[in-house]
Amino acid sequence: MSLQENIETISFPVLGMTCASCAVSVESMIGAQNGVKQAEVNYATQKVKVTYDADVIQPEGMQKVVQSIGYDLILDAEKGSEKQEQIQADNYKSLKKRIIAAGILTIPVVIIGMLFMDMPYANYIMLVLSAPIVFYFGKNFFINAFKQAKHSKANMDTLVALSTGIAFIFSVFNTFYPEFWHQRGLHPHVYYEAAAVVIVFIMLGKLLEERAKSNTSSAIKKLIGLQPKTVVLITDQGEKEIEVVDVKAGDRLLVRSGEKIPVDGKVYDGNSFVDESMITGEPVAVSKQKDDNVFAGTINQKGSFRFIAEKVGSETMLAHIIQLVQEAQGSKAPVQKLVDKVAGIFVPIVILIAIITLGVWLLFGGEHAFTQGLLAMVTVLVIACPCALGLATPTAIMVGIGKGAESGILIKDAEALELGYKVNAIVLDKTGTITEGKPEVTSMHWASTLPETTDVLKQVFAAMEQSSEHPLAEAIFNHLKKDDVKPAAITDFDSLTGKGVSVVYNGKKYWAGSHKILSDHNQVISSELKEQAKVLQNQAQTVIYFANETEVLAVVSIADQIKTGSKEAVSKLIKQGIEVYMLTGDNKQTAAAVATTAGIDNFVAEVLPSDKAEFIKKLQADGKVVAMIGDGINDSQALAQSNVSIAMGRGSDIAIDVAKITLISSDLLQVPKALQLSKKTVRTIKQNLFWAFIYNLIGIPIAAGVLYPVNGFLLNPMIAGAAMALSSISVVSNSLRLKFAKL
Repeated sequence: MSLQENIETISFPVLGMTCASCAVSVESMIGAQNGVKQAEVNYATQKVKVTYDADVIQPEGMQKVVQSIGYDLILDAEKGSEKQEQIQADNYKSLKKRIIAAGILTIPVVIIGMLFMDMPYANYIMLVLSAPIVFYFGKNFFINAFKQAKHSKANMDTLVALSTGIAFIFSVFNTFYPEFWHQRGLHPHVYYEAAAVVIVFIMLGKLLEERAKSNTSSAIKKLIGLQPKTVVLITDQGEKEIEVVDVKAGDRLLVRSGEKIPVDGKVYDGNSFVDESMITGEPVAVSKQKDDNVFAGTINQKGSFRFIAEKVGSETMLAHIIQLVQEAQGSKAPVQKLVDKVAGIFVPIVILIAIITLGVWLLFGGEHAFTQGLLAMVTVLVIACPCALGLATPTAIMVGIGKGAESGILIKDAEALELGYKVNAIVLDKTGTITEGKPEVTSMHWASTLPETTDVLKQVFAAMEQSSEHPLAEAIFNHLKKDDVKPAAITDFDSLTGKGVSVVYNGKKYWAGSHKILSDHNQVISSELKEQAKVLQNQAQTVIYFANETEVLAVVSIADQIKTGSKEAVSKLIKQGIEVYMLTGDNKQTAAAVATTAGIDNFVAEVLPSDKAEFIKKLQADGKVVAMIGDGINDSQALAQSNVSIAMGRGSDIAIDVAKITLISSDLLQVPKALQLSKKTVRTIKQNLFWAFIYNLIGIPIAAGVLYPVNGFLLNPMIAGAAMALSSISVVSNSLRLKFAKL
């Protein structure tokens, strides 16, 4: 093994998978190759995600292995999905034509088999009509089963090939050698109609399944459809229409009323109202004017404006969202791993049950033991298809994540969606989560006696806040800038995490920050400023202190309004039985005021970023499943520690990258919706698994003939084929119901 591995992770579209066992086969074959670190197949998206050492194995090698068991990989990284979609569309059309042709041949076989069995040459006519159905229209079942068998593997094709092949061969024997049974006092039954109908029903089931599956990814198609094809470019020579793919960052573009915005950028001329609902989930159009950001895919409703392109192509937020949703829809929920294990051993177990069924019939079946045992064995093989099992989880996850994307809830990982409904404790950051996150200075009080002139101190203060990255620093700097204060030439800037900043100016040290700064350096605060600070804190305003080495020079109050929906969101979460906590680095008075307004009983003030993670650890130690909701940057440690991390997006790329779930609109009311979506998705998965298993749990024993000793009932293989198709359709249809769920 090389000392330095060249690890790459790529998703390849897979062709030819027809059931969950196929997915298990592809996954195990690729995963067993030297150099492959991990292979993960998603049956619903028909893709495999492979992490491999590019110095040891290449995609071509993986493709060869997959082809050897009857499937194929599309290696085109850029247009793989498009090619897969085109191939699937072609296959769908071809399957439709073959079903019609096979159906036309099947109808007379069924009529003769059911109503005119005694007509002259009935068996020979059925043989001629059913042979092309089984071996031409159904040839893929046999080819794939043979390829699987070469690698000691089995899948749904194995079950179909075994059942229809045995039924057909047995019927051919009885057609040409009926005397063999007559001499033993038995009637030579034939099952041409059963073999033909099973093939047609299974093909029909696949057709309906493919049609339903294509609807599960409609959210992605909607998002992709938001991107316009052309745009008006503004040049020195005038306006001209160009392809969106030709737009470069820095280009000046024109958007007219009713047009879609092609790329991300900033307005420099004009104003309008823009519908951003497909990205944020908020139905009300947003006002846009000079210096406002606009995003690709949103729709300009009124007026026209000009803007400068800032992010184009794959860099736009819409492209980013599409990529994340595609990746999330391809990710596996924890429950799916268990389902995959079951699917992997399901087919061999079914074959074993079928053999045992025949054996039991031969031992205890009486006069017609062999024929009825054979029929029961065929029926067991037909009814036990694991298709529904393979579709149960991924289709629900795909629809759930798509539903979230349409509502402005960007779910990046299937595990987060599956875990969300278990959350019983939520930790909220204050600034930017409960509040608007746009703090503004409401007052600035200077000490009555100062060692330097106020102008000089303002310049030092402005320089400190200009250098700081804290959100409150920007508010103070902007406030001072309004008075034309020029920042001083400071040195030795030091950021004190969770406390404030310090600098040196003209050999003297200055501090700005929270009350902790004063505690650490024992600066004296005048009674006047102290009283002022107390009044401001009681008004739920954040107080910042500016001090030199000996005394507090100024007290600044900053207010951050609570968002409109915060109180309602907290109320909804509490009604759902969830404990709500607020953590903030702000002082106790401000924290208490915000918590009271938002309806939160549990809050902790003056906490450092690391304290938030520790707080979550304590909740988890008490058995809580904790969701952390923050702005995605300062709260990254706490987000990482939580079971479900939710970032308030604000349309920033950084926030989208941080958490497992991102609320693009930054509306706290989206949190109860996200948890509700998780609950409904998990409920759908459970319902799907129930339907997937119940068909087999009830169907297999009946197919084996357990009711025969009681009432003489034996399940017809044709009914078994229809039931099998119905199980897949019911599972996919149940998943699609999520699209219409109210959150």
